[in-house]
Amino acid sequence: MTTTTNASPVPLLSAAELNVTFPGRRGAPSSRAVDGVDLDIGAGEIVALVGESGCGKTTLARTLLGLVPPSRGRVTFAGEPLGYGARSLKAYRKRVQLVLQDPSGSLNPRHTVYDAVAEGLRIHGHQGDERAAVAEALSRAGLRPPERFFLRYPHELSGGQRQRVVIAGALVLEPELIVADEPVASLDASVRGEILALLLSLRDELGLSALVVTHDLGLAWNIADRVAVMYLGRIVETGPVEDVLTDPQHPYTRALLSVLPESGQTPVVLMGEPPDPSRVPGGCRFHARCQVLASGEAARAGVEERCRTESPPVLTGGPAAQVACHWATAK
Repeated sequence: MTTTTNASPVPLLSAAELNVTFPGRRGAPSSRAVDGVDLDIGAGEIVALVGESGCGKTTLARTLLGLVPPSRGRVTFAGEPLGYGARSLKAYRKRVQLVLQDPSGSLNPRHTVYDAVAEGLRIHGHQGDERAAVAEALSRAGLRPPERFFLRYPHELSGGQRQRVVIAGALVLEPELIVADEPVASLDASVRGEILALLLSLRDELGLSALVVTHDLGLAWNIADRVAVMYLGRIVETGPVEDVLTDPQHPYTRALLSVLPESGQTPVVLMGEPPDPSRVPGGCRFHARCQVLASGEAARAGVEERCRTESPPVLTGGPAAQVACHWATAK
């Protein structure tokens, strides 16, 4: 578990009332992949965005990167609204870099490590010493001595080394924030800890901020300062990692935590699959799968009808612990 950093009171990256809607095909209803999200990331802070597959977390991350324009709402970086013109996006993507899940798919097998890391410098017209910048990025990513890796190809590297090359390709542009989408999902357990330790050291040494997208609350516990739990396009619980993961309030967060071996809990089996985002249910969007509602606890708390008919309020993006759940706030 990490210690909380002295993050700036002004968010480095902020999403406000963010919505992303994809039109349905052949007259089908549109899909609300991101539905009214507020999320802040402070300078020098690691935020974990957690949820099941299909909950909208990757779409949210791509929207924060400027790869998907929002249908409504806005993204701001360092207090300035994100522009979607080619020049604005190019400047923004130098400051905010993406680290993908699968390093094999991120690296061109015909490019050497040197060329893979130097690509960003060339795209952005770097005027300094390219060789020195590539060497520094590889060294920061833990590939030392860096010159030893310059002429290697991806197939000559281990999975952990390939992921470090991908991270070096992001670091070479000296970004202020990285978005890491399942950064260790494809790695062996023995290597996962090394990559997580690297991300933490980059935060501590460079003041680098990060949004880590993952389905794994155990990973969030080991790396994040704050966690945001996403379900069906919305953040349903957020706050400091110690608060959310030691005393989860939302039934969905409790269910996700219960399946971790170290939790010591009986795993909660959620009913059915997540609803189709083109057919978001009324009331609390989790109510059809909620173990608290099914067990009668919501009725005993006097909120059963509200759970079925009234949507909880959208959470703000601030640092305090928050939960969007009628039962949790009525306890």
